[in-house]
Amino acid sequence: MGEFWPVPDVLAYLAGTWRVRRSVRDLASGEAGEFSGTTRFTALREGGLLHHESGAFVWQGVARPAERTLRFLPGPHGTADVRFADGRPFHDLDLSSGRHVADHPCAADLYRGEFTVRDADRWRTLWRVRGPAKDLVLTTDYTREG
Repeated sequence: MGEFWPVPDVLAYLAGTWRVRRSVRDLASGEAGEFSGTTRFTALREGGLLHHESGAFVWQGVARPAERTLRFLPGPHGTADVRFADGRPFHDLDLSSGRHVADHPCAADLYRGEFTVRDADRWRTLWRVRGPAKDLVLTTDYTREG
């Protein structure tokens, strides 16, 4: 296809620091917000990477600090098992083709994520959230620092 950049080892690719820009659109209300900040992937003692994101989220004109933590654990054949900070499963991640789709049910809502790798220093996630509580599109662009 040429538009995706294959990644044989997700954890090796992600390690380091990334600049993050995320747009959030609420399709039900028409509201939109934006997050900007940094994501750091650092080595975990037990293997894998700790993902820590921090920055500012602007919603309805109000900026607030925002952060989240995930664990990217080694999966088979260069993939990752992505978990919430408390260890609950989130989704798998296989970028061997440069593109991956993952689902995460959350109560009655369904999160569907599409991960695409542009090149050695740029990747994107697009989460579509549908259900009785949410109707959102979250688009995040990552650019490697340094």
